[in-house]
Amino acid sequence: MKRLSILLAALLLPASAADKPNVILIMVDDMGYSDIGCYGGEIETPNIDSLAKNGLRFTQFYNSARCCPTRATLVTGLHPHEVGIGHMTGENANFKNRPPAYAGNINDSCVTLAEVAKSAGYATFMTGKWHLAGSDKKDWPLQRGFDRYYGCISGATHFFHPYDWRIMYDGNEPDPEPKSTTDRPFYTTDAFTDHAIRFIDEHKAGDSAEQPFFLYLAYTAPHWPHHAHDEELEKYRGRYDMGWDQLREQRFARQKASGLIPDGWRMSPRDPQVPDWDSLDEKQREECSFRMAAYAGMIDRVDQKIGDLLTTLKKHDAFDNTLILFLSDNGACAEVSLLGVGDPIKDRAPEVPLTRPSYGKAWANASATPYRLYKHFAHEGGSNTPFIAHWPARISPGRDWYREPAQLIDVMATLTDVSGAAYPKKLDGHDILPNDGIPLTPAFDGKPLDRKAPIFIEHENNAFVRDGEWKLVGRGVTPPRGLAPKKWELYNLRADGTELNDLAARHPQRVKQMSAAWEKWAGRVKVYPKPGTRKK
Repeated sequence: MKRLSILLAALLLPASAADKPNVILIMVDDMGYSDIGCYGGEIETPNIDSLAKNGLRFTQFYNSARCCPTRATLVTGLHPHEVGIGHMTGENANFKNRPPAYAGNINDSCVTLAEVAKSAGYATFMTGKWHLAGSDKKDWPLQRGFDRYYGCISGATHFFHPYDWRIMYDGNEPDPEPKSTTDRPFYTTDAFTDHAIRFIDEHKAGDSAEQPFFLYLAYTAPHWPHHAHDEELEKYRGRYDMGWDQLREQRFARQKASGLIPDGWRMSPRDPQVPDWDSLDEKQREECSFRMAAYAGMIDRVDQKIGDLLTTLKKHDAFDNTLILFLSDNGACAEVSLLGVGDPIKDRAPEVPLTRPSYGKAWANASATPYRLYKHFAHEGGSNTPFIAHWPARISPGRDWYREPAQLIDVMATLTDVSGAAYPKKLDGHDILPNDGIPLTPAFDGKPLDRKAPIFIEHENNAFVRDGEWKLVGRGVTPPRGLAPKKWELYNLRADGTELNDLAARHPQRVKQMSAAWEKWAGRVKVYPKPGTRKK
């Protein structure tokens, strides 16, 4: 039977299994760096803020700049190219005959967090967005280590009325007419959280109540469509009438006051494509303000439901010995339009195109405060996420900002460390690629991570290498024809964290060395050949 070795290992539980921490991994979708309260936002997120206040707050934690590449790395601990998702998932003819790194489906060279946790005696649950496979169920959550699953296999979905192939699934079975889990209409944020709560409640009521659990809760919010409940829409209506220019200034001031942003850093200028708020007419300002209200309402509701999850942990006396990790899959989303499209009320109707409503590049620029650029890009605005670690039994409250950079690959290393699992070299006859990450547990104790190697990413021809305080980054620097080194930019992030002063011309030797390191990494993880590469 597939993955039988993991199941057998799970039966041989050590006597100390109950002492191991539960692990909950919470990821939101397309949320900008400054949206939640503890990172400078005005959106009301008291539950997330409490995790930050009483846990550990990272200032620099790198994702893979896009939804499914980030999920591929987060779930496997490997770089997305290594597991077959160098770009996106896919199952149509366009994905036939692609290089293996871009096949569009996770492959057999990896293990998942759930499989590793299960080998250490954990019960494993997932709710929310999978986005790592197509219609072939062999790589769906239940077949990749999770005991229970509820959510959407696809990426974006309608929040109130999931339709077409983007419906909900209960385990492997479709749930085309999902029932509400609250006194409000069905809403994916509510359903994902409430199913997770049910999994925990039933686990704690069963014969294996002392068995630790791993939960991966992957929200689709606040990815478009920007659907919010009536209650949150009304709560935030009018709050953004001041516009994106004032919002950026307000958020930046709070970031500096909290110590998140050092005094010497400058906020990036407004995106040159984004107009001055005062240049819009009254109707445009009203429409744009309401779209941002919907986006804010989505994040507010995520926070409310996280509060319900925390209440559940406390009810089961599991709060203190649960490691909770919170992050976003990429930076703010500037897709679809400049000023946003759609109406937050009318466009909640069934089968409305999923890009409506959305808030556009103008508000995404504010969500990214103080950085520039967005989802898709390797600059800080696209690849740096809020990252919070909370574990009362291990992490002391009241800690200052943790300023050493970390990356998605470190989550797998952290799970193996805290669970006592052994990361496998083989599984079911397949060689498993080694994990490059390092455990984050030293940071939990206030110690340095002592990272020995640079951090790398590549997505959609954008890339970076981060080595200490230096970051080499480029847009369009890795096209299918090969590296375009003239597009590299060099920044000293200690002095210039918002990437405004390109030092590449002043430090050509450093650029050359870091570029060579990136090429070596890219060769190992199979960034090339890319789809569209011309044969020589």
